[in-house]
Amino acid sequence: MTASPSPELVGDGLTYPTSLAFDDQGRPWVAEAGLPFGGAAPGGRVSRLGPGGDRQLVVENLSPPVNGLFHHEGSFFVSVGGHPSRIIRVWPDGRLEVVLEGLPGPGDYQTNMAVVGPDGWLYFSHGAMTNSGVIGLDSYQIGWLSRLPHSHDLPGLDVVLAGVDVVTADPRDGAIDEVATGAFVPFGTSTQGGQRVGARLPCTAAVMRCRVDGSDLELVAWGVRNAYGLGFLADGRLLAIDQGADDRGSRPIGNAPDLLQEVRSGEWFGWPDFVGDVPVTDPRFQPQRGAQPTFVLDNHDELPAPARPLVEFPPHSAATKFAVAPESQGRWAGHLFVTLFGDEVPLTAPSGPRVGRGVVRVDPRDWSVHPFPPGPYLRPIDIAFHPLDDTLHVLDFGRFEITESGVDAEPATGRLWRLPALDGLLSPGGEPS
Repeated sequence: MTASPSPELVGDGLTYPTSLAFDDQGRPWVAEAGLPFGGAAPGGRVSRLGPGGDRQLVVENLSPPVNGLFHHEGSFFVSVGGHPSRIIRVWPDGRLEVVLEGLPGPGDYQTNMAVVGPDGWLYFSHGAMTNSGVIGLDSYQIGWLSRLPHSHDLPGLDVVLAGVDVVTADPRDGAIDEVATGAFVPFGTSTQGGQRVGARLPCTAAVMRCRVDGSDLELVAWGVRNAYGLGFLADGRLLAIDQGADDRGSRPIGNAPDLLQEVRSGEWFGWPDFVGDVPVTDPRFQPQRGAQPTFVLDNHDELPAPARPLVEFPPHSAATKFAVAPESQGRWAGHLFVTLFGDEVPLTAPSGPRVGRGVVRVDPRDWSVHPFPPGPYLRPIDIAFHPLDDTLHVLDFGRFEITESGVDAEPATGRLWRLPALDGLLSPGGEPS
């Protein structure tokens, strides 16, 4: 086996970048999350990279985290977190337009990618507020539960609660020692069996769409826990990468894989009671940090059958975004290249193997997952083919680890890499050269 050609560094010194896009001239644009880890200055940024990695800052001081960047007709749709979350449009001269605001947040997850579909509508995903439907002390540790008033998960379909409450300590100042919390309600609120919660729009754990000016907001599909990556195939099918539940919080779920889903209108993707089409009561999801989860919804028979995923990625690999190889890539045309950010143990689980931190290839003929040559990546988070020369680019978030004492991260360690031609990286059989 010969050594694979090395990736070429396009830009470095980025601080927790999350998103990559190219403009009409083929220039790379990068969005940085704006997270203050490791003493980094807070506030999200959007920059254009020039020759030699020079950066031109176009927008700054966006509410963190900035999770998405998508080029469309000379401008960029940017997904902005915070309270509330919103989608804005950014022009190359720095002009801003708010497309959609008032989206739920802050929470465990935020507004993710926004992409324009073949029908000209803007599709976007919004993550769940919680790990698995019930606000717990993990949300307090993440930080947003300490802010008052705080939000909770909002269903996209009418649901009936099973009355499952979880009793925890109450960390809020001046509060009682213990409190009971149910699903789809604020922290400290009990629920009753048979309690009906009506659908909301906007909602959490969903894929939604609107026109590019923000009008006519609609639900596309609900129950996708955290669709961080979103994109269309050449034939018009919409795919989402759904990050699986963690072994943490008031309703921990063990060994949940990340999923690649085809998103069809009106579907339910199973969250918070299924992982893909498998119920959370299945023994495979027995957590280490609590009892086997039970159902929090009591009207599964009224909901669509949970959609079966196309692909399962290893638990805690944190699949993030994907790129579809263009026709110019020959035998690899239509194949998906997926970034795996990697585990966040001990936050997401008490222990486990080191997984992710690389790229994998998915063959759409049978949705099989194949290895891809390792690279100099710390935490790959986005991936895209250049629109002019079709070279594959990988965006690396930088040094970021979770320890027992908190986040250990280093600003300015994010990088953008350009990869050699796929035929130089992969053998005719698809394995790394």
